Amino acid sequence: QVQLVESGGGLVQTGGSLRVSCVVSGLPFSMYTMGWFRQASGTEREFVAAISWSGGSTNYRDSVKGRFTISRDDAENTVYLQMNSLNGEDTAIYYCGATRRLDLPTDPPEYRYWGQGTQVTVSS
Repeated sequence: QVQLVESGGGLVQTGGSLRVSCVVSGLPFSMYTMGWFRQASGTEREFVAAISWSGGSTNYRDSVKGRFTISRDDAENTVYLQMNSLNGEDTAIYYCGATRRLDLPTDPPEYRYWGQGTQVTVSS
């Protein structure tokens, strides 16, 4: 059974930092591209960042470049998203996804497996 379990969300003030994690089980983690997406209330799920199976390639949405960093630890079957300089527009539920695609897809349907999400709330 494949499971993706996110954690690390919470309430943070504008300008603060959070690191969210996603632990994966039930699939060969080192063979999967991993992505982070987010969904704010009343909006569609949107791409945030992705990292290749090797960790050698990453991709970010423009609004988080220079503030967010995606990384992975294959020994721990975990993907991370370090978020700095947070603002109100970053408030959302953050989801991790897994795909066998090699091109770091940004479209949610390209990801086969998903976690249940973790809430990130940025207050002013």
